[in-house]
Amino acid sequence: MASLPHSAFDLMTVPGAGRFLRWRHARTALALPIFLLAVLVVIDGLTGPQLAPKNLSTVLIWVHYRGVLVLALLVGGNLFCMACPFMLPRNLARHLFRPTRIWPRRLRNKWASLGLFALLLFAYELFDLWATPYWTAWLVVGYFVVPLLLDSFYQGAVFCKYVCPLGQFNFVASLSSPVEIKVSDQAVCSDCHTKDCIKGQKASTNPQSRVSTPELRGCELWLFQERKIGNMDCTFCMDCVHACPHQNVGMVTRLPARELLTDPWRSGIGRFSQRPDLAGLVILFTFGALLNAFGMVTPVYRLEEWVADLLGTQAEVLVLGIVFVGGLVIGPAILLGATAWVSVRWARLGQGILRSVVRYAFALAPLGFGMWIAHYAFHFLTGFWTFIPVVQGALADLGVNILGAPRWDLGPLMPQSWLLPLQQLFIGVGWLVSLLVVYRLAEDDAPERVWQTFLPWAVLLLVLVSAANWLMSQPMEMRGTFLG
Repeated sequence: MASLPHSAFDLMTVPGAGRFLRWRHARTALALPIFLLAVLVVIDGLTGPQLAPKNLSTVLIWVHYRGVLVLALLVGGNLFCMACPFMLPRNLARHLFRPTRIWPRRLRNKWASLGLFALLLFAYELFDLWATPYWTAWLVVGYFVVPLLLDSFYQGAVFCKYVCPLGQFNFVASLSSPVEIKVSDQAVCSDCHTKDCIKGQKASTNPQSRVSTPELRGCELWLFQERKIGNMDCTFCMDCVHACPHQNVGMVTRLPARELLTDPWRSGIGRFSQRPDLAGLVILFTFGALLNAFGMVTPVYRLEEWVADLLGTQAEVLVLGIVFVGGLVIGPAILLGATAWVSVRWARLGQGILRSVVRYAFALAPLGFGMWIAHYAFHFLTGFWTFIPVVQGALADLGVNILGAPRWDLGPLMPQSWLLPLQQLFIGVGWLVSLLVVYRLAEDDAPERVWQTFLPWAVLLLVLVSAANWLMSQPMEMRGTFLG
């Protein structure tokens, strides 16, 4: 009988919290307040003051949302997908009509979402989204409209699984989270014949007791719980928890990044080592963390001036495009390709360079997550109290002065001197976990030549962690507030 490890703890067993999470309307209850907040963000972004530090859309989205997001992923897993407000209108539409179309087979991968992720990073810099409440509001509107349209035509949660760039960010980050949705006892699943966790339950009425059973969805991400491993593609929607008639699915603690240490076949995903699209997503996640931070420090302007002089143009879209292609495509290709070539040749591994890159790219995820936490935590902790004057100002514009005059001097949550050590801690922990993952993979690939396999990738990780610490040590723009 395979059960949870003795060190694991099922949050479903916590009095009150477990009962709430098993309630089939729990996700709606969590999403509703965020939905209302998103509505306020859109209204203020479209009609409020267009000065970024005075608008709810830019302050809450680019300062607070991103900081809370990475900290939630760090301690609780993919909680923001769980409480996603964009699913509310989509779920309402599902009550009105049933989608019948199947998502095209050639699109059942991460390439489209990977491109949208890169495009979002590029648009953030090109259009200064952090400084434009109007376009930030329209970005939020777009996030309501697109899943509504896609999931109204196609079966399953295709937007979440194949399209949403924010969801892909959460999937990769949650590889290093300490919580996952997991079967409690495999023996119960083996004896189960209905497989409701994947099929769902149809609405029914018992003619004797006249008790009606509501319809319950199975996993729309097509992750069969009995064979599901880890957090990739899991939105914490809890549909499998609600549908399981045996209450055998829980929200379970685990060793962070544990799912990266092995390469089993995973339901709905396959093997990581056979998914170049997933490897590409992890690479973009990691190098995107560096490039996003690089866009907020002084050296980026010297680089852009050099590129502009070299090309003889001042077209920002072209200059910035070259910087992004270099940072997200050419640079990673050279670094990862060279590392894989040295590792394969030195350890005499029986695999090609591309296969080695795909296999070891997943080890970058913890370091990449550490970089994102260090970056977003800086903005969040530095501008933590900025929401207070923005709310005061928004209410004052409506003629409501119950909170007094806006306190534009409010900002940091902690002393400035604490920030850099905290950032270095996040990056350092991510680096150490990535080193551990690389070493474990090297042990599996070449038990007799572990160090020859491991050292080239360790050198790459050293280069990346050094670049991350250098970036965090630079004066960084505190965008979207009066503090920067």
